[in-house]
Amino acid sequence: MTSKPITGRTVFIITASAFGVIIAVNVLMASLAIGTFPGLETKNSYVASQKFDADRAAQLALGWRVSAEVAAGELRLTILDKNGQPVDPATIDATLGRATHVADDLTPAFTFDGQRHVAPVQLAAGNWNLRLIATADDGTAFRQRVVLYVDETK
Repeated sequence: MTSKPITGRTVFIITASAFGVIIAVNVLMASLAIGTFPGLETKNSYVASQKFDADRAAQLALGWRVSAEVAAGELRLTILDKNGQPVDPATIDATLGRATHVADDLTPAFTFDGQRHVAPVQLAAGNWNLRLIATADDGTAFRQRVVLYVDETK
């Protein structure tokens, strides 16, 4: 059996093909990353910065403490006031989702049971973020991101 000699043309085709595959994979991964992660916390950061200190002071004055957990197919959100009493805010706007993409985002439908707010959820295991905006009776907005970890063994 005789073998053909490797020519400059063959080496060029092999090298160009290898780089072509690398470039194609990089373009695909970059487009998927851009398409699935919004990357925005606020539409206009300059405008948000102008009232940040006042909003923060008003939120701290409420003295609310927030915690959340997922158990038995329920998202349980507890909001306590300065005295440790449960709070039922005037409104709750919450988004539950992954930190890396918006495909799994959902809006929980909370009901207040006298102690905490509960909403039915079915979540896959892993890290989740609850992005919460609760409005006090006086109109003060309380914003907090609560990180949740869902264990698949529970």
